[in-house]
This record gives sequence, C-alpha cells and structure tokens, in this order.
Amino acid sequence: MKTKILAAPLALALVAPAAPLLAQQTFSLPADCTGYMTVQTRACSISHHFTCSSDPEGWQRRIDLDPQGITYAGAVDSETQWVESFHVLSGHSETLAPDPNDPASFTELTETGRDSYDFRTISPEQGETRFVGRDELTGETRTINGLLLEETDYRIQAISPEGEILWESEGNEYINRENRLFLSGPGTTTVDGETFPSDDSPVEISFPGDPGFLAVEPLFGCNVVSSSWSPDE
Repeated sequence: MKTKILAAPLALALVAPAAPLLAQQTFSLPADCTGYMTVQTRACSISHHFTCSSDPEGWQRRIDLDPQGITYAGAVDSETQWVESFHVLSGHSETLAPDPNDPASFTELTETGRDSYDFRTISPEQGETRFVGRDELTGETRTINGLLLEETDYRIQAISPEGEILWESEGNEYINRENRLFLSGPGTTTVDGETFPSDDSPVEISFPGDPGFLAVEPLFGCNVVSSSWSPDE
C-alpha cells in the first residue's frame, strides 16, 4: 500500500517553491533532507523519495510533481503506514489516526506474501476516512536501473464515518524490499458507479549521480489525454 501523505512545516517548505520550478534544473529539498531516488512514471509525473534527519527513525517522504509543479507531499513509517500527507490540488491534509484496527505491515507482506489493513485518517478539511484493504505479492518481478521491484495485487476501499464507500480501487503496485517502499502501477478507481483507469507505473528510476536525479520535468505520458481520477478531486 503506497501512501499519499506531510507535517505542515515541511509540506509548506516543499510546496512554496512550486511556482518557479520550471526555472530550476533540479528540485531543492530542505536542508536536513537527503534524496535517494527519483521515479519517472507513465502518467506525466515525477516522484522524489527522500529522508529527513528531523523525522522519527524509519520514516520516508515523497513528493510528486506534474508539469505545473508539486501535486502531493507525504510520509510513511518503517512499515509503510500512511503517517501524514498534503494534497496540493485539493488543499487538504491527512494524518494517521491512533490505534488502527489492523495496521499496515510491510514486514508481514514480505514474510507471508499478503498483508491486510484497516485504519483511519483524520483531515481538518475533509474529516475522518476509514481505509480497508489488502496487498498480495503476485510473484512477478521487474528490474529498473538495477532496482528489483516485486509486483503486488491490491484492493482498497475508502469509507465514510457513516459507512458509505467513498471510492474503491484495485490493481497492481510494486515494492522494493531494500528500501521498504511501494511504487504505483496500473489500476482502476470506482467513484459513484463510474470507473477510471490509471497507470502510474515507473518507467525510469535514477539515483544520486545519475542523469535525471531530482529532475523537475516529467518525461512520459504528458501528451496523453486521460480520464483517471485521484482522491485530490
């Protein structure tokens, strides 16, 4: 389960430079943060993965950009639990509620091949949302720039406090055991009876010293008209 979730001060520090991004050659992270991977996706987006010394041990952060600038900033813990997020397009943030019914566990997924989860997030702008779902390894793998990715099959539902299904999604993602992270893949999301396809699969992955590391310009899929949907909408 890949997260889409930032503490307000760091989120603002990251989002603030969004306007002049096109004038930059590389993305600038806060002083206490170190980038370790950049991912170009099929969906005209680019993601930077990084850690910050001021965070609790095991936390990782990610920012996503499209041609207009930053669209999302988020953090996960060592078990890839959603910790906090800031969705730029909708202007809403989320934090993980305490005492989840079934915490997400990267360890369980890698050791048993399957992990279920049932947790809540709290948003000052949108209220409480419950997320219920599971991830399962398919046994398929791919390698990009030396990074081994294992495919997962996932299903997830977002549920209101009244029990209404706000949206549900299914498809495939990828995990990397070494970095304990998820990367997106192809899937479909259903909202109010209408289904939207998407494919955020990684196309290129770069590391420190590689061309394209911390780049600001998405390279793939930017001329494709898509009807995909995201929770930002």
